[in-house]
Amino acid sequence: MGKVDLASILPFIRKAGTVFDDRVTQIMGGAFDEACEALRDSGQPAIVYEDIAKRIIDAARNGERDLVRLRNAGLTAVGLHSGDGKQAS
Repeated sequence: MGKVDLASILPFIRKAGTVFDDRVTQIMGGAFDEACEALRDSGQPAIVYEDIAKRIIDAARNGERDLVRLRNAGLTAVGLHSGDGKQAS
């Protein structure tokens, strides 16, 4: 999974008011980081990152625990379906 910066998704989790165990929080952090890396542009407006985080959190709330599927759920916020940078069809 590589290095995960949990601090990047934690503010969004706190804002959502949902509590996850450490393992799930780590998976969500990895999914968020990978989704952000897939954008290949750190100059996105804050709302883009918030939308990505919200979709990841919603998917995790609904029981999803797979990092790739969580990442892809986040990327649907910006019209991407995976970390390959291709538009969803």
